[in-house]
Amino acid sequence: MVSAPLPFEIAIAPERVDDMRRRIEGASWPGDFGNDDWRYGVNQDWLSDMARYWARDFDWEAQQAKMNRLPQFIADIDGISIHFVHLKSGRPDAIPLILTHGWPWTFWDWHALIEPLVTGERDGPAFDVVVPSLPGVCFSAPLATTGIGLRRIGQLWVKLMAMLGYDRFAAAGGDWGAGVTAELGHAHAEHIIAAHVSLMMLPGLNPATIGPDAFAEDEQWMLARAFEALPTITSHVAVQSADPQTLAYALADSPIGTAAWLWERRRNWSDCDGDVLNAYSRDFLCTTASLYWLTNTIGSSMRIYAEQFKGFGLEIDWPVLNDAAKTIPVPFGVAIAPREVAFLPRAIVAEKTDLRRWQRVPAGGHFLPAEQPGIVLEEYRAFFSSLS
Repeated sequence: MVSAPLPFEIAIAPERVDDMRRRIEGASWPGDFGNDDWRYGVNQDWLSDMARYWARDFDWEAQQAKMNRLPQFIADIDGISIHFVHLKSGRPDAIPLILTHGWPWTFWDWHALIEPLVTGERDGPAFDVVVPSLPGVCFSAPLATTGIGLRRIGQLWVKLMAMLGYDRFAAAGGDWGAGVTAELGHAHAEHIIAAHVSLMMLPGLNPATIGPDAFAEDEQWMLARAFEALPTITSHVAVQSADPQTLAYALADSPIGTAAWLWERRRNWSDCDGDVLNAYSRDFLCTTASLYWLTNTIGSSMRIYAEQFKGFGLEIDWPVLNDAAKTIPVPFGVAIAPREVAFLPRAIVAEKTDLRRWQRVPAGGHFLPAEQPGIVLEEYRAFFSSLS
């Protein structure tokens, strides 16, 4: 069952914001030694400096006003509250495009792309852009339903787009959003014009079963980068897939705890040469942490790991729905960033999908739309216009 969408404006209660600032100022610090290189996790000197800025200089109200310039809505789909941005081009040839974020992203990771995609180019494509928040993340809350993994989100997105008048649409995403996009191309191919991802995830495929020999000579750098990134992935996957609720109590209580957990991933998985402020402004990082903490959704945001992963490993519980040779039969595009954290060989992706574009981009990491929006903008324009 789908309800008509209602206009939505972000309006966090001032007392909630004040409480966040008080908690940041009153944080209890654990002490830190021998950790200038972050080998034990987030460096306390760096974090305390960020905390001072967050509590004293960061202007949540200004950031809230910026976000509210985008037209936002809330819809109830099968009893699940979904928040989304919907901005239409007005051009009759506009391509409907749903952009799906991952974890620990938010809808705001796409903000620099939305208006340029909608405006389009004189001789290029324009888009009607829909940017939902994943169930249980930020304003897609409260989440009171279990079992919300990639398959279920794909179903929700098809219903969301149908509600907006789009029977067929394009899809793109990164991190879990790449998984949702791949699921749309697999399970709902009749509705998908084309799909583009910045992280390679395919239903029915366990990356752990792919040996190094499957990677071509010019893809060996992917193996080196994946090996380098693996230690930065295992901790959050293990905890969030095994007992996310236990961690949620600490993070929901402490803005500093939430920020440390989120910002460490931004540093480790971004193309920032070890300094996360090379990739993002302080305001963007504080906005991201504030969105999770002020909405009290850090706990529900992590549930997707428990729903999707098998045990403590990296195998995703994501079976295929048919025995077709092409797992994803719709036109498929891939952008490969140099500081991404996981990869698949082109040969396997080409075997399993209708691969139309395989592009190694010059910069960026796991959060490519926020790190390099210009690169992603050109990727989408090139890929989706080639199919018209």
